[in-house]
Amino acid sequence: MAPPKKASDGYHHGDLRAALLRAAVELIAEHGVAKLSLRECARHAGVSHAAPYRHFESKDALLVAIAEEGFAWLHEAGRAAMDGLTDPRKRLDAYGVAYVRFALEHPVHHRVMFTLQPDDDSLTAGLGREAFELLQAAAVAVTGPEVDPRHAAVAAWSIPHGLSMLILDGRVPAGLVTDEDAAEDLARAVLSLWRGPLGG
Repeated sequence: MAPPKKASDGYHHGDLRAALLRAAVELIAEHGVAKLSLRECARHAGVSHAAPYRHFESKDALLVAIAEEGFAWLHEAGRAAMDGLTDPRKRLDAYGVAYVRFALEHPVHHRVMFTLQPDDDSLTAGLGREAFELLQAAAVAVTGPEVDPRHAAVAAWSIPHGLSMLILDGRVPAGLVTDEDAAEDLARAVLSLWRGPLGG
């Protein structure tokens, strides 16, 4: 693999931002969020220490950008999973399965999305709204208008999110989830069991 280019060697405006995001995700995967810094991202991306400040005024802003990217991907994954399905329950289950797969494919994004606590609350205004609204609409189509839409959304969210965290934290039985396909199979089984024998 070729070494990363210096900013002066041809990074375009959008390329630098994307490179810094990739560097941050790789560093978080290796060392955790606590040790992340803009300076270390710059070093990892092969750019000057000042370069990240063209796009991110702080570490918090960089983390918010990772979360924004993750929520956009989650929204697209959910939309794509439901595309072509007309049965409300199948649509909601498809979102749930896509949610679990997304978490395994993008574990750093997933953790940042749901553990982000920046000092400036304005940074997170509206964060994840589209993904949540898509889930809420799918949940309401199952429960009907008599249920509070927020309750329906949280109920539908709880199972795939809880399962995702159990998998990411290594809390499911050994050998049960060996790859993303196995995680999808487990998600389908859990969703089916919950609305059947376990859900009453």
